[in-house]
Amino acid sequence: MLFAIVGVLIAFLVYFPQLWVRFVMYRHGKEMPGMPGTGGELAEHLLDKFDLQDFVVEETMPFGDHFDPSDRAVRLSPKNYSGKSLTAIAVATHEVGHALQFHGNEPLFELRKKYIPQALALKRLGIILMFAVPLVGIIAKAPVIVFLTAAVSIVLQLLGALMYLIVLPEEWDASFNKALPILEQGQYVPNEYLPAVSSVLKAAALTYFSGALADILNIGRWLVIIFRR
Repeated sequence: MLFAIVGVLIAFLVYFPQLWVRFVMYRHGKEMPGMPGTGGELAEHLLDKFDLQDFVVEETMPFGDHFDPSDRAVRLSPKNYSGKSLTAIAVATHEVGHALQFHGNEPLFELRKKYIPQALALKRLGIILMFAVPLVGIIAKAPVIVFLTAAVSIVLQLLGALMYLIVLPEEWDASFNKALPILEQGQYVPNEYLPAVSSVLKAAALTYFSGALADILNIGRWLVIIFRR
């Protein structure tokens, strides 16, 4: 019983940041007809304003908002690309903040360029190894080898998840050293909405962090499965 309670508490603590991010985005995602433009239109305007004409704004999959340095593209989910909400405005400006980091060759952006590809590679390799565990068991017929394969898989996934935390300063900079000053000084959002916009920017900055925590919980599930065997 105690083990179950502890497990529920850990799951709550791990998933809470991700749930909070989704809640904040949803709460401030209501359409505001008074907004002069959509998130996509604001992003295009800001790229022009900061002389980033060789950058583009594109629509992408739901919850897929990101800046792609290889294509110099600010990509926004459908609701943020076409929406006139506080979430759309804040997320669009946050992603433009990443474009500004990249354009200015800022050291913080090097964190993303260096560690995100490594994190993805470690995570994928770890998952491949985990799915290979049953095959290893059949071929090797040695519990020690099976256990070592699973252990290496878990370590790789854990390292991949933790690498996402390294980019947190870069995300925070995009939200509060780039996006918030732009929205305040440009008066793109009425002053009474700035606290809500700040909440959305905080959620945008913590997206990778919350995803990393969820990955760690998934690793814990693999551990439970292995030890049950």
